[in-house]
Amino acid sequence: MPWSRKAKSCMTCHLVALCVDANEPVVVGRFWAGVLGWELADDPQDGVVLLPADDSGFRIRFLPTDLPKVGQNHAHFDLTSASLVDQERTVAKALQLGGRHIDVGQLPEEEHVVLADPEGNEFCVIEPGNNFLADCGFIGALAGDGSRQVGYFWSAALGWPLVWDQDEETAIRAPHGGPKFTWGGPPLMPKVGKSRLHFDIAPPEGGDQAAEVERLLALGARRADIGQGDVDWVVMVDPDGREFCVLTPR
Repeated sequence: MPWSRKAKSCMTCHLVALCVDANEPVVVGRFWAGVLGWELADDPQDGVVLLPADDSGFRIRFLPTDLPKVGQNHAHFDLTSASLVDQERTVAKALQLGGRHIDVGQLPEEEHVVLADPEGNEFCVIEPGNNFLADCGFIGALAGDGSRQVGYFWSAALGWPLVWDQDEETAIRAPHGGPKFTWGGPPLMPKVGKSRLHFDIAPPEGGDQAAEVERLLALGARRADIGQGDVDWVVMVDPDGREFCVLTPR
């Protein structure tokens, strides 16, 4: 049946990784390792992976692709600042590591700084005193373009409670803390090709991949073919058409 805000499940999947397609995974991975202070390691799929050094609870994988980045990503990190000096320090470090300033339509009076990594993936360094991110760590949020429905979907899929639901905007957060995942509501950006960012999720230990896929289908997801071939993970899209992968339990 279609998902509702009151829907409950005895089993939810967990977020294994945020995956980022990259033309040069090592270059982008080194940049983010330097910005975040996370450990960089090799990835089984010929990319690299960042291992969290905080309460984020998920890895960041940079996976090889030959496709160029087209348009603005549908999600980006909001990095927090304890003070103006701290904000300036983060911006300076990012620029030193190969980042750059970009214009995504931000207003002159807005106090956050918009940057991009070496392959143009956008992120923001938020000004101090931001109340919404006050209790978050350095990665304050993964801020996404998305509908209210997709916020509800991911709340049910991951078992993370809604921490914001107002004016078509939604946000969820893991029960243990970590970054908030937000969706800004309409109007939505047009989707151009495969999303450059996607989630890897998996059933809990002892869970069943097929049963989890069926649960996600009931919540509003769909199977997808992106040319993955014969693999042991299942590619799906959420209600907004954004890809994610359901892995086998480890």
